[in-house]
Amino acid sequence: MKSRCFACYHTGLALALASFGLFAQLVLGQESPPPGGGGAPGGGPTPGGSTTGGTPGGLGNPGGFPGSGPGRPGQQLPTPMDPRQDQQNRFPDMQRPIFLSGKVVMEDGTPPPEPVTIERVCNGIHRPEAYTNSKGHFSFQLGQNQGIFNDASVSSAADFGDFTRNSPTNPGFGGLNRQITERELMGCELRASLPGYRSEVVNLSGRRFMDNPDVGTIILRRLGNVEGITFSITSAAAPKDAKKAFEKGRELARKQKFAEAQKEFEKAVQIYPKFANAWQDLGAVHEAQNRPEEARKAYLQALEADPKLVKPYLQMAWIAARENKWQECLEASDRALKLNPFDFPGAYFVNAVANLNLQKFDAAERSAREGLKMDKANRIPKMRHILGIALAQKQDFEGAKEHLKNYMAMLPADSPDIPTVKSQLAQIEKFASAEKPAENPPQQ
Repeated sequence: MKSRCFACYHTGLALALASFGLFAQLVLGQESPPPGGGGAPGGGPTPGGSTTGGTPGGLGNPGGFPGSGPGRPGQQLPTPMDPRQDQQNRFPDMQRPIFLSGKVVMEDGTPPPEPVTIERVCNGIHRPEAYTNSKGHFSFQLGQNQGIFNDASVSSAADFGDFTRNSPTNPGFGGLNRQITERELMGCELRASLPGYRSEVVNLSGRRFMDNPDVGTIILRRLGNVEGITFSITSAAAPKDAKKAFEKGRELARKQKFAEAQKEFEKAVQIYPKFANAWQDLGAVHEAQNRPEEARKAYLQALEADPKLVKPYLQMAWIAARENKWQECLEASDRALKLNPFDFPGAYFVNAVANLNLQKFDAAERSAREGLKMDKANRIPKMRHILGIALAQKQDFEGAKEHLKNYMAMLPADSPDIPTVKSQLAQIEKFASAEKPAENPPQQ
């Protein structure tokens, strides 16, 4: 039963895997303008500081205050004394821009070693708004984050510099380009996001458009139980010329001038062969130019310079997944999760895919469930698909149907995955019916 079932679902999974490469597409980031610049015009390094970061596709605005719409038939409208009505009176929908600025520092008072994502978190939903510049400053207008792109599956909201463009299932990144009203800030806070660090938060509830935009200094504190890093200490020892080439390379990559960026990163590592982050970003621009073998070599050089870097392992896992090298994918993603099991839900995702293709269904289920715990903002809807397939392989048909239906409900109507999932659900129904005992067994 299991072997027949696996053949059916593995075929469907292979079809789904055709789009996985999109999730691992790499682009290097940029810094936001200095304070007073009015916001970030382009994307900067993402993916993660917090454990999840991101925004779920297809969900409504979480910042809206309940009860603000007109009453339904038979429903009593709020009275003037209703506290909800009072909140609306105090926080009307003012269509005026709200600007915020401030600074992010490490515990020792120094600027972060890389651009940090500034997130607005409303009722548990994370939305990136801007990035810090090289001195840790940020300045932006709420809701005008059209230049912020976040990778939908590789990492979370404060990555070192990889992120993909908008997708229909992830409209909160780059797709949100409107003014945020004062009422929508109820239950919201501002935080910095960098993998391996915990951020202080700034409460945004009650903030008005005429308030002082300066929110002060946000401190990032290192999590003691995270071994992995996203920015290597080798960078501090890099000669001035190597650092200059590295920064120029990032600036060019931000403008998608990948061939030129490649030359600058190659210059940086030639001057300073132990420049781990320059090797890492060199791998990123190779991937952006569809040169996976060169990318893999650069990532290995980064790890030779600093084996505690998380992202090279994670990106090599994605390269292996696109090449159907599942054991290699499993080993690389295992290593990434060992270094940092908290900040990269995408690592659990690709790990689950590798285990599934290696027919390690229990391990695939565990990774997918852990990934869902990490991905509280539902940035990786595909995680539910993988979990559903794993459960089907274990003949937990009810659990499989639940997760596949939840996944399909999160997809846009024109998603190419919908026919595949419908076919898989039909197969599950068929196998589940075959497993049910007859209502009236024959008499002996």
